[in-house]
Amino acid sequence: MNTETSGPGDLLVRCGGVVFLIGALATVVTVAPLFLGTEPFPAPAYFVCMLMGVGFVLAAAGLVRTARSQRRER
Repeated sequence: MNTETSGPGDLLVRCGGVVFLIGALATVVTVAPLFLGTEPFPAPAYFVCMLMGVGFVLAAAGLVRTARSQRRER
């Protein structure tokens, strides 16, 4: 059992990780037809790949929020 309480940026880090993984999976799925020689996906499918960057930004914002909160406590 974890006795630590959730920090102010923990939810952002978790959500950012999930969004990043969805974007990474979409990238693999979208790029695979290019290597397999099949018909590529339409352009909107490539926009889902941008979730990888969005997830990274969310996780980074959560880390910054946690760091600022810990700095204020000291």
